[in-house]
Amino acid sequence: MSTTTLAVLVPLLPFLGAVAGLLLGRTAPGFVRPLAILPTLGAAVLAVLVALRQGGGETISAATELTPTGSVPIDLSLYIDGFAALVAVLVGVVATCVQVYSTAYLREDPRYPSYAALVSLFTSAMLLVVYSGDLMVLLVGWEIMGICSYFLVGHYWETEAARSASLKAFLVTKLGDVPFLIGLFALAADAGSFEIPKILGTVATGGLDHPTLIALLLLAGVAGKSAQFPLHTWLPDAMAGPTPVSALIHAATMVAAGVYFIARLLPVFAASQAALVVMAVMAAVTMIGSGLAAIAQDDIKRVLAYSTIGQLGYMVGALAVGDRGAAVFHLLSHGAFKALLFLGAGVIIHAAGTNSLGVMSRMDGLAKRIPDAFWTMTIALLALAAVPPFAGFFSKEAVLVAAEHTATGHSEFAPSAAGWLVLVAGLLTALLTAAYATRLWLMAFRGRGAAAPDHGKEPLAMTGVLWLLAIPSIGFGLAAGPISDWFDGGELTPTLVTSVLGTGAAAIGAMLTYALWQRASAKAVLATAAGIGDGAAAGVPAVAAESAASVAAASVTAAESAAEAPEVAEVTHDHPAVPAGPAADPGKAFLGPLHRHAAVGFHLDAVYDRLFVRPVRAAASLVRFLDREVVDTYVRGAGTGTQLLGSLVRRAQTGNVQSYLSALLAGAVVLAIATAVLANVNAGS
Repeated sequence: MSTTTLAVLVPLLPFLGAVAGLLLGRTAPGFVRPLAILPTLGAAVLAVLVALRQGGGETISAATELTPTGSVPIDLSLYIDGFAALVAVLVGVVATCVQVYSTAYLREDPRYPSYAALVSLFTSAMLLVVYSGDLMVLLVGWEIMGICSYFLVGHYWETEAARSASLKAFLVTKLGDVPFLIGLFALAADAGSFEIPKILGTVATGGLDHPTLIALLLLAGVAGKSAQFPLHTWLPDAMAGPTPVSALIHAATMVAAGVYFIARLLPVFAASQAALVVMAVMAAVTMIGSGLAAIAQDDIKRVLAYSTIGQLGYMVGALAVGDRGAAVFHLLSHGAFKALLFLGAGVIIHAAGTNSLGVMSRMDGLAKRIPDAFWTMTIALLALAAVPPFAGFFSKEAVLVAAEHTATGHSEFAPSAAGWLVLVAGLLTALLTAAYATRLWLMAFRGRGAAAPDHGKEPLAMTGVLWLLAIPSIGFGLAAGPISDWFDGGELTPTLVTSVLGTGAAAIGAMLTYALWQRASAKAVLATAAGIGDGAAAGVPAVAAESAASVAAASVTAAESAAEAPEVAEVTHDHPAVPAGPAADPGKAFLGPLHRHAAVGFHLDAVYDRLFVRPVRAAASLVRFLDREVVDTYVRGAGTGTQLLGSLVRRAQTGNVQSYLSALLAGAVVLAIATAVLANVNAGS
């Protein structure tokens, strides 16, 4: 079988599995799980075969005209280079892991058949984006992912949180898709084609007439899809969906699509230095802001969501300084350990009966209840914090090295200012990443209080997937040398300067968080022993009483967070009683006065509500008023006038022949008199 045929089957198999799952979900439920797993697994295997045949060598390209348009044609085409081949493997592997994991995680969910089919369709759409060589066909996969995310995030549609989150995700991403679509048309108009090879050829010859405008329009769509500032606010709220969906969205689909799109068309963006600077600023703000917000979150999934936003910022930063090899290397590495983090978080939620870190911090022995999740989550968090020799260290260092080369003038691809922005923001984010990773680990696995609930061993379908993903989380970084041949041939290995700076920043963040956690734990013990209400009166030092009062609100918030999460009631064994006492959270001391602002995403939702939502609603109310009170008044007036005229005419129709003759005679007399008068007037004149 030819490589082209294998490549066509890669997105086709999950699509056929999705269609079959939707058709047979109710009539033949026994086929649902095989139809969810086998087509996705087959696509992953075929993606590996395609990658091996491509081998980082010559690009695999094939095209056939889909339909004549009279101007710019639309083709069904494949364009598989080293980037596409490896990203497709990531998508297939992560999607298969998610499907296997979901069979246990959602085993009692009555809507599992439609869920599994949508996951398969989601996977197929992302694979279409990865392999497509025509931008219009790519757009089809791009938009299918948007509608799939709407349904999957809103899986628990009975709850207000899920409904609001799905609608917000859909609308915010569509807000970016509008300029994205305009940018695609403008790009095709300048290049005369939607085919990626022809577009890249046009860019190489300087054929783009509006490079800055096109790049900025496309960047808006990427910001929405890949959750970059200022269109990132949908992603933390999307945690209202099932945890396996979060793993798929964050690790291998949806948010990865935007980064991959820029890497695919990087020469288009490089044609405008202004666009590269804007991209660098966007990446820097995203990295730092998301890192600060992650430290203040109580929901374990929201911590990971903000983490994803920050790691995507690293990738966009690498692209802003012109190194798409480093960007995609980090995308692959991040896909492995972020899928592991989310699926591990699912096991924690499944066992603890809550998604609140504050509640977990008041449980003792949770790590012993779920040893598989404990060890694999530890591996993934070390990779996230870029601790050598885990995968995240090598891929993050590749980004920092690329930024250093641009900042010091060793690369002329982008302005040195863009390099300095990405480098400084990347180092600061390394500190923040290690801080929130350490905080998550301490609060989830080193809690003190009542014994964690014991529900026995978690299902093999869940724990086995964790260990499978732990392998690349540990060892994928060692591929930094050979994997560069699949990309542009640039070096992806760390340098001494960036290694010392990056690892040093991570060490500072981890040690500071640990010290603050010990201090918070000591205060929590004192406050609990003395009682929150009468701590000072019982002779407890004032600092302990103050600590108790300050964290009492955090305890309530933690309990509410656990109660409001839509999936907790669905997948957990029971809801444990929230242990009394404050939570040992180092985040508040770490951030100080910034904590309350970071906890709500620096009030961006409130800003957008005032700047956009309220004016739009006010305009909608005005339109509704004009429609009902003005336009409808004229419509109703026309109808009322017709009714009045009809009633007058109806009164004249009595059915009495004598009345009709009298009226006829009276009319004739009137006409005769009028004729005589007019004749006299004319004769006198």
